[in-house]
Amino acid sequence: MPITADHIRTTVAEYADAHPEDKHSLAPLGELLDQGADVTSRKEFRGHVTAGAVLVNNQGEALFIHHVALDKWLTPGGHLEPEDVNLMGAALRELIEETGIALSISPVQATPVHIDVHPIPANESKGEGAHWHADFRYLFRASGDQAVTLQEEEVSGYAWSSVDTIADEVLRSRVAAALR
Repeated sequence: MPITADHIRTTVAEYADAHPEDKHSLAPLGELLDQGADVTSRKEFRGHVTAGAVLVNNQGEALFIHHVALDKWLTPGGHLEPEDVNLMGAALRELIEETGIALSISPVQATPVHIDVHPIPANESKGEGAHWHADFRYLFRASGDQAVTLQEEEVSGYAWSSVDTIADEVLRSRVAAALR
């Protein structure tokens, strides 16, 4: 069963209870849900939900991937798929798809560590107008050494780096707090 609007609403409510300072940034997502929009579809060009994973190893390092299309170092993540049943599962699927890591991974908490609502510019080659993503970012811990096998169509490299190097200040501080 695909991710439902109720699951998204519940996840947002739990997250907003923990981070009331983010309620304002989540308002566009709530408005689309209230309008009955399918925010799980990347074809919803007003805005839609994505899922991301921050994977931290035993040394306190986060896994970064070099995203080919964006030419940026990011944490793994991407669009939802029809077979995804919940947001955490979607984040884990993206992590496994992009890095091949599947063994000895466990969630640090049940709710997202951060929900980042950010603009996406138009992409004429994909026929996409400007829109926004609500990226539900989950924190996972890896135990033991992890072999990485990159999804070469989307990812050209990987690196383990200190959590302190996470560019997004809010994500960085929340990951650090969750790991304490």
